[in-house]
Order: sequence, then C-alpha cells, then structure tokens
Amino acid sequence: MSLSCAEGRQHSALCMVFQAARGPLKNGTDYAGVSDEMKENEKHQVPQEPARYKASITREQFMFFEMRATAKLLKEGLSDEEAIRRIIAENLFQYPTEKQIRAQALSCLKRLHGLQDETLIGAIATRPSETAKQVCLYALMKYNRLVWDFMVTVIGEKYRNRDLTFSRRDLNVYFIRLQEQIDAVAAWSDTTVERAKQVLLRVLIENEYLSGRDATTLNPVWLDSELENTIRENHDEAVLPAFNCVD
Repeated sequence: MSLSCAEGRQHSALCMVFQAARGPLKNGTDYAGVSDEMKENEKHQVPQEPARYKASITREQFMFFEMRATAKLLKEGLSDEEAIRRIIAENLFQYPTEKQIRAQALSCLKRLHGLQDETLIGAIATRPSETAKQVCLYALMKYNRLVWDFMVTVIGEKYRNRDLTFSRRDLNVYFIRLQEQIDAVAAWSDTTVERAKQVLLRVLIENEYLSGRDATTLNPVWLDSELENTIRENHDEAVLPAFNCVD
C-alpha cells in the first residue's frame, strides 16, 4: 500500500513510538536500545506510555457509563471489593451475567486507579459528560497502548498538521504498521483487528471527534483546562495533540 505524505508523517511518528516501546519480543526479551533519556526518566519515575497492546479493548471498549458509575462508588468511600459487590448486587451495569459484571468492574477500577489522581476520578463521577469523557479517554489511553498510540500518532498528528480529514484508510494504515512492528499485534486474528478498529472508531464518535460513522472530517475538540494541567504535571505532554492541544 502506497502512503500519502500525511500518512508518511504519521508512520514516522508511529515508528518513533515503537522504537521506545518496552514490551516483550517474541523471544521474551525486552526491547533493546532504550535511550539515555528514557533511562533517566525511569530513575525519576516519570510516567511513560503504557507498555502493552491489549486486545481486551474488543471486550471492554470505552465504557463511559460504567466508568462513571464506578467512580461515584469510589468517591462514596467504598473499597474496590465493596464497589464490585454493589455493582453486582444492584446490577448497575445492566449486564446479563455476574461474571461479565465483575470483569468489566475490574477493568473500570484498573483504569481509574491508573490515573493516580483522586481529582480526576472525581471529575469522572461528577463533572459534565463532555469533561468526564475526556478524562475517561485519558484513562483508557494510559491503560492500553493501542489507544495511546492511535490517539497520539494518528489523531494527534492530524491536529498538529491541521489535517482534519479522516477515513477508514487511517485505521487500516495504523494497524498495518502496528502489525509490522509489534509481534503481539501481528498475532491477532483478522476478527480481533477488525473489532479493535470498530472500538477505536466508536471512541472517536463518543468523544465527538467524529460526528458519526460516515464522517470524513475531525471536529475541533477543546481540552478541559484542569485535565490539561494534570496531563502536564504527569509529564504526559505527548498526548496533548490528541486533544487538539498544540503549540
């Protein structure tokens, strides 16, 4: 598949991310060639992008309603297990089986705790939907590298370059390059890849980056100022272009 100039820039950005990846190779060893800067960051425990590309995104998806309900329980002072029991007892997620409810509740808790910020958890619980969804997206990005890389190297690059066009081709190119570079993703079945594409598309729609499934233009999104400050405090500035926050 030949690439346009814009796609080539996205590919270059994606390759830079891959070169810094710290996931396992086929032989189980870590990625070599970690830069001195990354080593220095690790010494100071500067947050990095998530290490794993998780196919579980096809089951867990964005889950705004579930994240909001779980965040509210945590803000009430419930422990994780107490929150899970409450979710199950009252079937707050409206899922058919207890097993499914517990699995999704655990996923929500992992994302919420991954924020490492009680204020952001409170924002998911109480702030208007537009702001709460942005925080949920940030939580999902920090939880799953698949989402982090897509939002940074595809969506962020488009905002950075003021190229607001979007099509199915952008998703296809992203996954082709991902499978070329990451062994774990190369092992995914065609069905899993297709489902992951659909989830990423729905994430864009739920967060109003796209007006619908057939939309071909990215909308101008506006990042909540408090979330922007937290992202900067977390040294996660790399994600800011994904929220249309570019210099």
